[in-house]
Amino acid sequence: MTVISRSKILPLDNIFTGSYGSTYTVETINQNTSRQNMISLFWMPPSSISVSVNSKTLKCSYNSSNMMMGEKSERSKVPHVLTVAGSDSGAGAGIQADMKVCGALGVYCSTVITAVTAQNTVGVQGVHLVPDGFVYEQLRSVLSDMKVNVVKTGMLPSTDIIRVLCRSLREYPVQALVVDPVMISTSGDVLASPTILDALRQELLPMSEIVTPNLKEASALVGGEPLETIADMRAAAKSIHRLGPRYVLIKGGHLETAGSVIDILYDGETYHEIQGPRVETRNTHGTGCSLASCIAAELAKGAQMLPAVVASKRFVEKALESSREFFIGNGPQGPFNHFFKLIDTETSPAKRRFKPNDLLLYAVTDSGMNKKWGRSISEAVRAAIEGGATIIQLREKEAETKDILNAAEECLKVARSYGVPLLINDHLDVALACNADGVHLGQSDMPVKVARALLGPNKIIGASCKTPEQALKAWKEGADYIGSGGVYPTNTKKNNQTIALSGLQSVCESSPLPVVAIGGINIENVNELMEMHLPNLKGVAVVSCLFDGENISHEAHKLHSVLAKYV
Repeated sequence: MTVISRSKILPLDNIFTGSYGSTYTVETINQNTSRQNMISLFWMPPSSISVSVNSKTLKCSYNSSNMMMGEKSERSKVPHVLTVAGSDSGAGAGIQADMKVCGALGVYCSTVITAVTAQNTVGVQGVHLVPDGFVYEQLRSVLSDMKVNVVKTGMLPSTDIIRVLCRSLREYPVQALVVDPVMISTSGDVLASPTILDALRQELLPMSEIVTPNLKEASALVGGEPLETIADMRAAAKSIHRLGPRYVLIKGGHLETAGSVIDILYDGETYHEIQGPRVETRNTHGTGCSLASCIAAELAKGAQMLPAVVASKRFVEKALESSREFFIGNGPQGPFNHFFKLIDTETSPAKRRFKPNDLLLYAVTDSGMNKKWGRSISEAVRAAIEGGATIIQLREKEAETKDILNAAEECLKVARSYGVPLLINDHLDVALACNADGVHLGQSDMPVKVARALLGPNKIIGASCKTPEQALKAWKEGADYIGSGGVYPTNTKKNNQTIALSGLQSVCESSPLPVVAIGGINIENVNELMEMHLPNLKGVAVVSCLFDGENISHEAHKLHSVLAKYV
């Protein structure tokens, strides 16, 4: 899967568009030769208006006050997605979902409406098609005047509308076309007649960069054969690819896989299995629209396809996770919260509730390892999160306080852009100064009760404990979780006494709090640990097996895939 190597700044031409680029190395397996290949992709993270290029001691910034109204400049361009889809009166899917996704990701979104639906959390009560001639007028209005990077399609309810869209894209070419072949909604409502299938196959898919069917839509595109296994998904992806799209992403959300969701991305040569946790919530309306829109937004910002898909899947997972207690409507399927990133920002007073599942893959940074491999700490944090890390602890034992604060502020921006909590090891002053999500304290650090008094009730506090007595004390003083270890010998703390699996078991069985195991854990022994099915054990904390190597994201992905089986 995705593997991040050392990041590099792209040529200065890219700075003035308000974005910066990093190089990812991706390990793939060719389906014909079974050989591993290493390829390079460019990832364009969310844009910023200020970029520093330290290697050239140059800082470039864009000040909007220097721009006169009507003045055209390369610096004034923003990523732009045009969504061509139906309107959802309940605002959970359709163009409403597309606009919310793009807004959340910092991308401008224009719209062409193909149909107006009457729907809510119960279902679809009515559909009114927009005449194809007026659809064409909308397309021409936007495409002829506004620089569109990517077009994303949703509900295309007639063959005439599909043909109008294809004609418009030939008249006004764009960077990429993302096709979400909406035929059946997540709730099971039929939104388009099967007669549009031929037009999709013969006219639209050959023009597309990527098509993103779910299992039922993929089945319809390949002739109606049900898709019940990963092998079926691969075969369908190959068949759909022959219709002309450059990439096929088959979403496996409806496939029965224990604890996880596996999607298949196929580019004509290589299958990428992209795995993530299955999130149990009633609020799944619009997931397909939102995933496709997120891919379109990432492509508009300059991402290559594989990183765009991985980031989009992560976005939808986080939105679903944040929507468990999001109640709108009385029907069986509600909308989810596209703006989850606004819940826990520096300006938001809302409480961030600690979730024990955040402990699943707990990444602890190490400045020495980052220095060894020539990367910044923020690059390391981004790589870990991209690979599946669910919580980050910034551990800087030797640095000056001001340097730790600078690193914490950089890492916090990265972590919050993905909705991942970031904790500071020991340094309560730094956590307060940068408004981090919390702290982790050792037995020789500040007492938990003092930290809780200073941080208040809303921040996360973790405590290192080797014994049941220490765990009970941490609970009484207000900790949220226990870090217990070292389970195995480790090089990061050479004088640290190990407690072995038996010691971990004692802590887990007696702790009133969720526990994360730490110390010498890696891909070789994680199964042994998790197969014990210890009560209250929610995940593992790792250092060396993630950060002491070139490909952080790859190692994180491997670990996350193993851990997901035990959720």
